[in-house]
Amino acid sequence: MAVRTPDPEPAGEDPFGPPKGNVSNPAWLSEIELAEARRRLPMLYVEAVPVRTDGMGQVVEVGILLRATPVGEIVRTIVSGRVRYGETIRDALFRHLENDLGPMAFPLLPPQPVPFTVAEYFPLPGVSPFHDDRQHAVSLAFVVPVTGTCEPRQDALEVTWLTPEEASSDALAAEMEGGRGTLVRLALASVGALR
Repeated sequence: MAVRTPDPEPAGEDPFGPPKGNVSNPAWLSEIELAEARRRLPMLYVEAVPVRTDGMGQVVEVGILLRATPVGEIVRTIVSGRVRYGETIRDALFRHLENDLGPMAFPLLPPQPVPFTVAEYFPLPGVSPFHDDRQHAVSLAFVVPVTGTCEPRQDALEVTWLTPEEASSDALAAEMEGGRGTLVRLALASVGALR
Protein backbone atom coordinates (compact mmCIF):
# COMPACT_ATOMS: atom_id res chain seq x y z
CA MET A 1 0.00 0.00 0.00
CA ALA A 2 1.43 3.33 -1.04
CA VAL A 3 1.32 6.16 1.47
CA ARG A 4 0.33 9.46 -0.06
CA THR A 5 2.31 12.41 1.18
CA PRO A 6 0.69 15.83 1.13
CA ASP A 7 1.64 18.18 -1.66
CA PRO A 8 4.30 20.63 -0.56
CA GLU A 9 3.14 24.18 0.20
CA PRO A 10 3.77 26.62 -2.64
CA ALA A 11 6.89 28.76 -2.12
CA GLY A 12 6.25 31.43 0.50
CA GLU A 13 2.91 29.90 1.55
CA ASP A 14 4.21 27.81 4.47
CA PRO A 15 2.21 28.94 7.52
CA PHE A 16 5.42 28.90 9.57
CA GLY A 17 7.68 30.42 6.92
CA PRO A 18 8.13 33.85 5.42
CA PRO A 19 5.08 35.52 3.88
CA LYS A 20 4.68 35.35 0.13
CA GLY A 21 6.11 38.36 -1.67
CA ASN A 22 8.92 39.18 0.77
CA VAL A 23 11.10 36.14 1.19
CA SER A 24 14.24 38.24 1.84
CA ASN A 25 12.83 39.90 4.98
CA PRO A 26 9.94 38.02 6.61
CA ALA A 27 9.55 40.74 9.27
CA TRP A 28 8.74 43.45 6.73
CA LEU A 29 5.10 44.13 5.91
CA SER A 30 3.88 45.28 2.51
CA GLU A 31 1.91 48.54 2.44
CA ILE A 32 -1.34 46.56 2.22
CA GLU A 33 -0.39 44.26 5.13
CA LEU A 34 0.69 47.24 7.23
CA ALA A 35 -2.57 49.11 6.58
CA GLU A 36 -4.55 46.01 7.55
CA ALA A 37 -2.51 45.48 10.74
CA ARG A 38 -2.93 49.15 11.70
CA ARG A 39 -6.72 48.74 11.44
CA ARG A 40 -6.74 45.75 13.77
CA LEU A 41 -4.14 46.21 16.52
CA PRO A 42 -1.83 48.71 18.21
CA MET A 43 1.62 49.02 16.65
CA LEU A 44 4.76 48.97 18.85
CA TYR A 45 7.23 51.83 18.38
CA VAL A 46 10.40 53.11 19.99
CA GLU A 47 11.19 56.80 20.21
CA ALA A 48 14.45 58.44 21.21
CA VAL A 49 15.23 61.96 22.31
CA PRO A 50 18.91 62.35 21.34
CA VAL A 51 20.93 64.46 23.77
CA ARG A 52 24.47 65.68 24.28
CA THR A 53 25.80 65.74 27.83
CA ASP A 54 28.64 67.46 29.63
CA GLY A 55 31.37 65.69 31.63
CA MET A 56 29.04 65.39 34.62
CA GLY A 57 26.30 63.71 32.58
CA GLN A 58 24.02 66.76 32.55
CA VAL A 59 22.02 67.33 29.36
CA VAL A 60 23.31 70.43 27.56
CA GLU A 61 21.70 69.95 24.12
CA VAL A 62 18.66 68.19 22.69
CA GLY A 63 18.55 66.97 19.08
CA ILE A 64 15.32 67.78 17.26
CA LEU A 65 14.76 66.50 13.72
CA LEU A 66 13.29 68.40 10.81
CA ARG A 67 11.35 65.97 8.65
CA ALA A 68 9.09 66.01 5.60
CA THR A 69 5.84 64.08 6.04
CA PRO A 70 4.43 61.86 3.25
CA VAL A 71 1.98 64.67 2.40
CA GLY A 72 4.78 67.24 2.04
CA GLU A 73 4.52 69.06 5.38
CA ILE A 74 7.72 70.05 7.18
CA VAL A 75 7.56 69.23 10.90
CA ARG A 76 9.83 68.94 13.92
CA THR A 77 10.04 65.53 15.55
CA ILE A 78 12.30 63.05 17.33
CA VAL A 79 13.78 59.69 16.35
CA SER A 80 10.90 57.25 15.98
CA GLY A 81 10.05 53.95 14.32
CA ARG A 82 8.39 50.55 14.55
CA VAL A 83 9.82 47.52 16.30
CA ARG A 84 10.09 44.60 13.89
CA TYR A 85 8.93 41.09 14.66
CA GLY A 86 11.79 39.23 16.39
CA GLU A 87 13.78 42.43 17.03
CA THR A 88 14.88 43.46 20.53
CA ILE A 89 13.98 46.91 21.82
CA ARG A 90 17.70 47.71 22.02
CA ASP A 91 18.24 46.70 18.38
CA ALA A 92 15.21 48.70 17.23
CA LEU A 93 16.46 51.79 19.07
CA PHE A 94 19.92 51.46 17.55
CA ARG A 95 18.51 50.91 14.04
CA HIS A 96 16.28 53.99 14.17
CA LEU A 97 19.00 56.18 15.70
CA GLU A 98 21.37 55.14 12.92
CA ASN A 99 18.68 55.59 10.24
CA ASP A 100 17.78 59.10 11.40
CA LEU A 101 21.11 60.43 12.73
CA GLY A 102 23.61 58.55 10.59
CA PRO A 103 26.17 55.84 11.35
CA MET A 104 28.61 58.24 13.02
CA ALA A 105 26.19 59.46 15.74
CA PHE A 106 27.56 56.87 18.21
CA PRO A 107 24.55 56.53 20.54
CA LEU A 108 25.30 55.35 24.07
CA LEU A 109 22.70 52.68 24.73
CA PRO A 110 22.69 51.07 28.17
CA PRO A 111 22.95 47.28 28.37
CA GLN A 112 19.29 47.13 29.41
CA PRO A 113 17.35 50.12 28.04
CA VAL A 114 14.48 51.33 30.22
CA PRO A 115 12.01 53.86 28.80
CA PHE A 116 11.36 57.11 30.66
CA THR A 117 7.69 56.80 29.63
CA VAL A 118 5.23 54.87 27.51
CA ALA A 119 3.32 57.09 25.07
CA GLU A 120 0.06 55.95 23.56
CA TYR A 121 -0.87 57.49 20.19
CA PHE A 122 -4.50 57.40 19.04
CA PRO A 123 -6.03 58.19 15.64
CA LEU A 124 -8.66 60.39 17.33
CA PRO A 125 -7.33 63.62 18.88
CA GLY A 126 -8.01 64.23 22.56
CA VAL A 127 -7.81 60.65 23.88
CA SER A 128 -4.23 61.28 25.07
CA PRO A 129 -1.66 64.05 24.53
CA PHE A 130 -0.34 62.01 21.57
CA HIS A 131 -1.99 61.70 18.17
CA ASP A 132 -1.29 59.71 14.98
CA ASP A 133 -3.89 59.85 12.16
CA ARG A 134 -2.77 56.46 10.82
CA GLN A 135 -3.07 54.20 13.83
CA HIS A 136 -3.22 53.33 17.49
CA ALA A 137 0.43 53.00 18.53
CA VAL A 138 2.23 52.29 21.79
CA SER A 139 5.66 53.85 22.01
CA LEU A 140 8.49 53.17 24.43
CA ALA A 141 10.36 56.48 24.79
CA PHE A 142 14.06 56.81 25.70
CA VAL A 143 16.60 59.57 26.30
CA VAL A 144 19.75 58.56 24.42
CA PRO A 145 23.08 60.41 24.65
CA VAL A 146 25.00 60.61 21.37
CA THR A 147 28.70 61.38 21.15
CA GLY A 148 29.46 61.48 17.43
CA THR A 149 28.61 63.52 14.38
CA CYS A 150 24.95 63.49 13.37
CA GLU A 151 24.27 63.50 9.63
CA PRO A 152 20.54 62.93 9.12
CA ARG A 153 19.46 60.22 6.70
CA GLN A 154 16.27 58.64 5.44
CA ASP A 155 13.45 61.22 5.59
CA ALA A 156 15.13 63.39 8.26
CA LEU A 157 16.28 66.64 6.64
CA GLU A 158 18.39 68.00 9.50
CA VAL A 159 19.01 67.75 13.21
CA THR A 160 18.97 70.95 15.23
CA TRP A 161 20.69 71.03 18.61
CA LEU A 162 18.80 73.13 21.15
CA THR A 163 19.33 73.96 24.81
CA PRO A 164 16.93 72.20 27.18
CA GLU A 165 15.11 75.52 27.65
CA GLU A 166 14.63 75.95 23.88
CA ALA A 167 13.59 72.31 23.45
CA SER A 168 10.91 72.61 26.14
CA SER A 169 9.47 75.90 24.81
CA ASP A 170 5.85 76.34 23.71
CA ALA A 171 7.10 77.62 20.34
CA LEU A 172 8.90 74.36 19.59
CA ALA A 173 6.02 72.25 20.90
CA ALA A 174 3.73 73.98 18.38
CA GLU A 175 6.03 72.87 15.52
CA MET A 176 6.24 69.23 16.64
CA GLU A 177 4.00 66.52 15.22
CA GLY A 178 1.60 64.36 17.19
CA GLY A 179 2.20 65.89 20.63
CA ARG A 180 5.90 65.11 20.67
CA GLY A 181 6.59 68.48 22.33
CA THR A 182 5.01 66.94 25.44
CA LEU A 183 7.25 63.89 25.03
CA VAL A 184 10.37 66.10 24.84
CA ARG A 185 9.32 67.87 28.06
CA LEU A 186 8.76 64.52 29.78
CA ALA A 187 12.21 63.38 28.58
CA LEU A 188 13.91 66.46 29.96
CA ALA A 189 12.04 66.18 33.26
CA SER A 190 13.11 62.53 33.57
CA VAL A 191 16.81 63.51 33.47
CA GLY A 192 16.45 66.63 35.64
CA ALA A 193 17.05 69.05 32.77
CA LEU A 194 13.91 71.18 33.22
CA ARG A 195 14.40 74.19 35.43
